[in-house]
Amino acid sequence: MKLTLGFSPCPNDTFIFDAMVHGRIDTEGLEFDYFLTDVEELNKKALTAQVDITKISYHAYAYTADNYLILDAGSALGHRNGPLLICKHRLRISELNRLKIAIPGTYTTANLLFSIAWPDAVNKHEYLFSKIEDALINDEVDAGLIIHENRFTYYKRGLHKLADMGEYWEKLTGLPIPLGAIVIKRDIPEEVALKVNRVVRRSLEYAYKDSFASYDFVAGNAREMDSTIMNNHIKLFVNEFTLNLGAKGREAIVKLFRIAEEKKVIPTLPERIFLTSL
Repeated sequence: MKLTLGFSPCPNDTFIFDAMVHGRIDTEGLEFDYFLTDVEELNKKALTAQVDITKISYHAYAYTADNYLILDAGSALGHRNGPLLICKHRLRISELNRLKIAIPGTYTTANLLFSIAWPDAVNKHEYLFSKIEDALINDEVDAGLIIHENRFTYYKRGLHKLADMGEYWEKLTGLPIPLGAIVIKRDIPEEVALKVNRVVRRSLEYAYKDSFASYDFVAGNAREMDSTIMNNHIKLFVNEFTLNLGAKGREAIVKLFRIAEEKKVIPTLPERIFLTSL
C-alpha cells in the first residue's frame, strides 16, 4: 500500500523519517510517496486533507481534527524548546499590543502560543520562518516569532530575545510544550494507521542507533548547514516524546487545546484526537 507523506526539511524531521523513506527498515509492506516543504505549507495542505500522513503544527490540528488523528510517534514536544519572540531595537513587553509582529504562519503553534499570551496583539504579518530575521533587520516589523534553527543564530545578527514562549508555557502549566505532530487521515483503516505508527517509531529508533546513516539526508535539506547547529536542532526537538507521547505528552496537548478553546482562539475539537488509547 502506498501512502502520501509530508514533512519539513528541518533536521528533526529528516532525522526521523530518513530510514522509512529510504528503505533502511521494515515498513510492513507500506510505501511512502513523500515530499518536503515548510511547516506552514504542510499546515495548509492538511486543512484540505491533501496528504495521508503529515507533519502539522498543533495549532493547525485544531482546524483539521475532523480529518486526522495524532500518532503516538513523531511529535515535537519538550522543555525549553519553544518559539522565541525577538526584536532589533530594545522594547518592553508592555508595548506589544501596539507593535507590528512577524509570525511564521497563522496556523503555527508559535502563533497559537503568542495569541494565548497576548490576545490583544493583533497587528501580525506572515513571513516564511527563515525571513523573519531579515524583516526585523530591515525594520519591516517591530518584533518577530522565530522557530526552528533560527533560535540558534538570531543573536549573531544583533537581535535580542524579548520573550521565550516555551518558558511562558512551562510557567503557565508545568508541562512540556507541544509544537508539532505527525497525523494520519481518519479514513485510513486502523490496522494500516497502527502500522504507520510502528514504522515511524522504528525509523526513529534506527536513526538513534546509526545517526550517521541519516546525515546526508539531514544535511542535504537543512537550511543551516553547520553540523553543530543541525545536531543541536535534533537534540532539542527529538526526545522521549518523539518516540511515544505517553501520558505526560498527551496531557500537555490536551491542556494546550483546552486553554486555547477557553480563550476562543481555536474551535472545539472532536472527542477523539489520538490514534490509540493509553
